[in-house]
Amino acid sequence: MEIKVGASILSADLSELSSVIKNLGKAGIDFISFDVMDGHFVPNITFGTDFIKSFRKKTNLPFEAHLMIEKPEKFIQEFIDAGCDIITLHVESSDKIESAINYVKSKGKKVGLALKPKTSIKSLVKYMQSIDMVLVMTVEPGFAGQKFIDMSDKIKCLNKIITEKSLRLDIAVDGGINKDTAKVVKMAGANVLVSASYILDNDYKNAIDNLKMA
Repeated sequence: MEIKVGASILSADLSELSSVIKNLGKAGIDFISFDVMDGHFVPNITFGTDFIKSFRKKTNLPFEAHLMIEKPEKFIQEFIDAGCDIITLHVESSDKIESAINYVKSKGKKVGLALKPKTSIKSLVKYMQSIDMVLVMTVEPGFAGQKFIDMSDKIKCLNKIITEKSLRLDIAVDGGINKDTAKVVKMAGANVLVSASYILDNDYKNAIDNLKMA
């Protein structure tokens, strides 16, 4: 199973983000994750489409927009226009998730569905044949630097469903991911690791290699 690593720039020095993204690319990162928060769905506010668009010409790396916002279907086109290649929606964020998934796919982009730690996988099983990735949150979404919550059982259940249904679907994890917790989630079946502080606070290449090889 190919292991992919994404860097969440939530804890980066945003004034130096152009060089951060450039150096992450040189270090072997697979994609850049932008955690978009609206102050309603989660208790924090980050950045929007203009911010993301300003970095699109700086790199060819794939961009993921992790939309921690209410009613994300209203803003999908804006994030696509900003240059995002992967749109990740929270299953808890709207009652129009199915139409949002279909819209993203109709635009030729990849779509992920994210689950908060307390959200049951039952809420997304019916969508699994239509998406490209399930994102299992291993912290409560909203802030960087939180303590890892072990979601191994949830990951194993997802992996079992994917196998039984013969789906081609990535299982991603986000929150408190470092070289130790990476072992835990990879053993459970995750193949996409998103990390912020662990990568950005250390030598990028060593951190990325540690996550891929853990």
